[in-house]
Amino acid sequence: MKRKPTGKKYNDDFKKTIVDLYQTGNSVKELSSEYGVSEVTIYKWVKEFTPINSEKGSLTPKELAEIQKENLRLKQELDIFKKGYGHIHEKVTETELNHFIEKHKGQYSVQKMCEVLTIPRSSYYSSFKKTVSKREQENQELTKEIQRIYLKSKARYGAPKIHKTLLNNGFYLSLKRVQRLMRKASIRSITKKKYRPYPSKEKVVQLNNLLKRDFSTRMINEKWVADITYIPTVKEGWCYLASVLDLHSKKIVGYSFSRSMTSELVIEALQNACFSQKPRKGLVLHTDLGSQYTSSEFTQYVQKHNIKQSFSQIGCPYDNACMESFHAILKKEEVYHTQYTNYSAAKLAMFQFIEGWYNRNRIHSGLGYQTPQAIEDQIRKTA
Repeated sequence: MKRKPTGKKYNDDFKKTIVDLYQTGNSVKELSSEYGVSEVTIYKWVKEFTPINSEKGSLTPKELAEIQKENLRLKQELDIFKKGYGHIHEKVTETELNHFIEKHKGQYSVQKMCEVLTIPRSSYYSSFKKTVSKREQENQELTKEIQRIYLKSKARYGAPKIHKTLLNNGFYLSLKRVQRLMRKASIRSITKKKYRPYPSKEKVVQLNNLLKRDFSTRMINEKWVADITYIPTVKEGWCYLASVLDLHSKKIVGYSFSRSMTSELVIEALQNACFSQKPRKGLVLHTDLGSQYTSSEFTQYVQKHNIKQSFSQIGCPYDNACMESFHAILKKEEVYHTQYTNYSAAKLAMFQFIEGWYNRNRIHSGLGYQTPQAIEDQIRKTA
């Protein structure tokens, strides 16, 4: 009795094995009964997989059919290439290719022509859609400008600063629109974890705090803050950056970089600040109670230049919050994203960040979205 088709699918290995069993003497009836395949299907497989001797060797009907199908495919591709200017493909516009496909889609399938001409089907079909709206064109232009500002900031700017820069450049739009376009383009500011202060366990003698967290100023060179931060290198370990910041302009007015954390490091940073700014008598300089800032050498230099020293409370970094803020910016926007090979590489990077970026190009929300150098220049022009 013939078996009814089961609807089950069999791979070529299974089919060939059945054919091999048939060719070694097993009857179709036996094979059908043992393997649950209808006799009609087995006869069909025998026909497909029994080799036919030809000039090209021994081939099965199925293999011959596949060769013929492949030959037809190659012929179509060759025809399409001839008609589709395949030999000058790079000089042909996408519009011309889409026109060719539209013209010949009755002769060849769209999928085949797109494959041969190496253009996405989506591009072909989208060419028939409506013209891009004015709003979308504006969004595309804005996204390009956002990308330019973002790259210029070395990925440091987020939506607020990019929005302010766009306004300054003559683009009028809301902050929410900038945020939306940035999300769509996967543009986001590089960020790292925020600074978390920990109280010091060392016993330090408390000195006068003249600043008392009053960071307000009326003029440049009225109040400065200073501190040291650590910069890692691969070959030479920790290096140290000592900086001096003007509370009015937020500018780094002096800095020094060294392989060791000594009094000479902080004195050099202050020397550079005094040399460039030439402050008047009575300037307040606020630091923490680090040994470099309480050393006799540093104290002598400060007194010689008529600078008043002010010190943070023990274990309280908030007393020097503005300097801590600069170091957080430095780490989040530069140090955490770079591996410095040695001292020289790190020193160059600190110069580029402070002089090339922070002072002269990075806008600050606390300065009305202006740069520290711009604030100082405005004051010196009116002085």
